[in-house]
Amino acid sequence: MTQSQNIDRKLTGALKVLLEFGPLIAFFATYKLYDIFTATIVIMVTTTVALLVTWLITHKLSIMPIVTLVIISVFGGLTLYLHDETFIKVKVTIINGLFASALLGGWAIKKPLLKYVMGEAMKLEFKGWMLMSRNWGLFFLVVAIANEIVWRNLSTDTWVTYKTFGILPFTFIFMMTQIPIMQKYMIEDDISKTK
Repeated sequence: MTQSQNIDRKLTGALKVLLEFGPLIAFFATYKLYDIFTATIVIMVTTTVALLVTWLITHKLSIMPIVTLVIISVFGGLTLYLHDETFIKVKVTIINGLFASALLGGWAIKKPLLKYVMGEAMKLEFKGWMLMSRNWGLFFLVVAIANEIVWRNLSTDTWVTYKTFGILPFTFIFMMTQIPIMQKYMIEDDISKTK
């Protein structure tokens, strides 16, 4: 394998899905078998392993998973140390709130930060990045607010189910709604070279 082939390696297929959603599914399964505190340990460990495997394969990490790992570690640690499940519940609000603030803040000052996160995966015109940054910022804000409503008003059992089977489908559906924007503002490599 040449050095350039090594640098360009990407996660694909089942491994990518496993690394992205495995920690969440492991959290849910552990909670159902044991309790929220054991599940907190499991999500902290599996998230760390997923990030490590991603780095070993691709030799790079984007900022979002790193921020997520730091917040999971801090709030998971507080959950375990203080034996208070509130911290692991608030973690979802904090992560989504931070992403919403960054994306909407960048959008407000005409700096589409989503481009720096996803710029290697696709090329969009500036207006496309602005629309995507605004839309994803609003999406993360809605998820943060919804999490606050759910964990403050419903049981831990309901919150864990919502976190696992509510946020994921909601995210997938939202992603599908963004495809027309991506298609409309996509820059083809050949076109970008001739301009």
